[in-house]
Amino acid sequence: MKKPVVPSNGPKPVGPYTPGLLCGDFLYASGQGSRSASGGEMPADFPTQVRNSIQNVRLIIEAGGMQMKDIVYSQVYLADMSRFPELAALWKEGFPEGGPAFSVLGVARMPTETPVEISAVATRGATRPHADVREAGGRLYFSGVGGATPALAMENLAKRAKAAGIDLGHFAFVNAYCAGVTLAQLNEVYAPYFDAGNAPARASMIVDSLPPGMTVELTGVAVRDLSTRRVVRPRNMAPSRTASPAVWAGDTLYLSAKSGFIPGPNAGIYGGTVEQQVRQTMRNLLDGLEETGLDFSHVVASNVYVDDLAEFAKMNGIYGSFFKDAPPTRTTVQTLKPVASRAASASGTYPMLEQVSVVAWKG
Repeated sequence: MKKPVVPSNGPKPVGPYTPGLLCGDFLYASGQGSRSASGGEMPADFPTQVRNSIQNVRLIIEAGGMQMKDIVYSQVYLADMSRFPELAALWKEGFPEGGPAFSVLGVARMPTETPVEISAVATRGATRPHADVREAGGRLYFSGVGGATPALAMENLAKRAKAAGIDLGHFAFVNAYCAGVTLAQLNEVYAPYFDAGNAPARASMIVDSLPPGMTVELTGVAVRDLSTRRVVRPRNMAPSRTASPAVWAGDTLYLSAKSGFIPGPNAGIYGGTVEQQVRQTMRNLLDGLEETGLDFSHVVASNVYVDDLAEFAKMNGIYGSFFKDAPPTRTTVQTLKPVASRAASASGTYPMLEQVSVVAWKG
C-alpha cells in the first residue's frame, strides 16, 4: 500500500516520521533542513543552507524513483524573512525548469535549529494551467498567493483559480497564514466565499512573518472534477463556512488542522500540557478518519505546529505512539514565540500549545 523511501545517504530522521512515502503515483517528502546529508554539519552561509535543503529533498525524490521536475508542490519555512529575495533567486537555480507550486512563510524556530526547511509532494506528468499552479492526478496545487489585506488575498486566490479554469468551490484544502492580522479578521472575509458545510478543509494560524506585501498568504489543493470532491463531517462537528473537518480529493483525504480541544457542549482545551493536548488532537483527527473507514495507518503526511520546540521530545512521545508501522512524512515548526502564560482561564481552559493537520490515502 505505502512504500517507505529512506535514502541511504540522506539525513536521519530526528523524530517519528519517514523521510519519504510512495503512495500510488504520489511521493511525499518530509520537511528537510539545511544540515549536510553526509556529516550533519550546518553551513554558515545562507546560499549553502538553501542548497543543502534542496539537495536533501532531492535525495528523497530520486530514491523514490522520481526527478526534481516531478515535484508539484513545496512548502518553504524561513527563520529570517529578510532572506526572501535571496531564497527566490536560489529557488530558480534549484528548479531551472520552472519548479513546483510553492509557498513561503516565516517561523520562529525549526528542529535542529535549521534556518530553512522544505517539504515536497511529487508525481509524474504534471502540467501548468497557470504560471503558479501545477496540475497532476486530477489535482491542482496552488503557489502561495496573498495581499496586504485579507480581502485582497481572497480576491487574488479567486482570480488565480479562475485563470486555472476552476473556482474556489473546487478546493479540497487551504493553508491560511496570517501575520499582522488576526484569524478572526481573515474569517470575516473568507467565510462568504463558501457555503456552510462545503468549505475546504483548512489549516490556519498566525505565523512570525510572510513575504513582502502580505498580511495573509493562502495556498492549497483543488480538484478539476467536482465529482471526486466530497466533504466529510463527523457528527460532533457543526457545519462551518470557514473549514470542513475533512475533504476527499479522489482517493486522498485532506483533514483540517486540529488542536487539543474537546468538541461539543462546553467545548475548549482542558489539558494544560503539550502531552495532554497532542493526545486529544490525535483523537480529534481520528474522528475524521474513522468517519470514512480509515485510521492512522492510512496517514501519509502531516504538519505539526508547536508552541515551543523545547517540548519536541514530549510531543514526539505522544504523536509517535499513534503509528505502529512506518509513520507518515512530517514537517514540524514553531510558528511564534511561546505563549507568555500557560495558566488556566477562569473557566478552566488552557492556551493552545499545538496543532496537527494530516493527509490520508485510501490506497
